Amino acid sequence: MFLSGLAHLVVFAVDGGPWNGPVSWRKPVTFGLSFGVTLMAVTWVTSYLRMAPRLRTVLLVVFAADCVVEVGGITLQAWRRVPSHLDMETPFDTAVSMTLAVGGGVLVILLSVFAVAAFRHRPSGPAGMALAVRSGFAVLLVALASGAAMIARGVVLVRTGDQEAAYHSTAPLKPLHGVALHAVLILPALAWLLSRTPWSRPVRSRIVATVAGCYWAAVAGTAVWAVLTY
Repeated sequence: MFLSGLAHLVVFAVDGGPWNGPVSWRKPVTFGLSFGVTLMAVTWVTSYLRMAPRLRTVLLVVFAADCVVEVGGITLQAWRRVPSHLDMETPFDTAVSMTLAVGGGVLVILLSVFAVAAFRHRPSGPAGMALAVRSGFAVLLVALASGAAMIARGVVLVRTGDQEAAYHSTAPLKPLHGVALHAVLILPALAWLLSRTPWSRPVRSRIVATVAGCYWAAVAGTAVWAVLTY
């Protein structure tokens, strides 16, 4: 998926066209990169969770398959030069759009299970990792909630016959969605990097807590901006 995102960045450089909008090469680029990074991050971070190995494996397999379906559907529609989300112009487009919406729901369920596991039992790992993992999953749920809100709002507008407004309705929440999406990688990666330093555990824990607080402040600020412009 990550390589697909990079490949479509080359396609965009060659083919050109708009970067923004419901029909652009931006979508297979950003979704390929984001889903690829998120899948790698979740696979790594969940190794610190205290849960049955078989359950973790099953959840990760379903999560990986769902990520592939999401990126595949978005990429397919980009090559067909039609929107991937909120497009119900034809039966086929409706099927793709609804598949992506259902896939998003599955993502919410799977990642919520991991989040519950993170808060139910303290994650293992070096100093600050427990806070990093818990904050990462909590912020990720904010990203998923904003994504679900975009889809829900768009579907309502499509059902009422305002297709163009549906495409534009997602814009205010996109920054929040983007900012919150990768905390699950950034915060645990910071805790892991700090474990390679000679600093004491209390110092490393305070650094992780400070950065996590700053990340939450950035998410809150972006959320306020989204509400004011929605």
